[in-house]
Amino acid sequence: MKSVETIEAQATEVASDIGAILTRRGLTVAVAESLTGGKLANQFAAAGGSGEWFAGGVVAYQTDSKHRVLGVPEGPVISEQAVISMVEGVTALFEADSGVAASGAGGPEGQEGQPPGTTWVAAGVSGTVEAEMHHFSGEPLEILAQTQLRSLELLRSLLNKHESSTAGEK
Repeated sequence: MKSVETIEAQATEVASDIGAILTRRGLTVAVAESLTGGKLANQFAAAGGSGEWFAGGVVAYQTDSKHRVLGVPEGPVISEQAVISMVEGVTALFEADSGVAASGAGGPEGQEGQPPGTTWVAAGVSGTVEAEMHHFSGEPLEILAQTQLRSLELLRSLLNKHESSTAGEK
């Protein structure tokens, strides 16, 4: 497995790519984090020009916070519905064009009957949201790094798809 430093360096590159796409298209992004505890926001805040496109973020670590602040429905928060609701909630809160969210069991113990490393990530662009479940391995910091990278990769992919589908509209 790659080191945490290597994974986080990759995440920095992806965050920079996302910033370039958002700048080129005049869009903004917001983040809703649980498992990653601010790592996504940190990546965006450190990227060049982020003051133009990074609207903000919410770290809703406790289950009740996800329900109260982000509008996640009652029920499991390590789920597809939870991360989709997190993206929808944070983009509405910040009036952002795109969003990304992550929730999961980082370890060392499981949560909600899910083993450590079970994560859900979601990204949304202009109302289209995609979510994925992953089972990452390693110590908690390794799981957080992998979740951070995959979340950003999903957002970049969705932004690229959206850009391709709207290229003919200009």
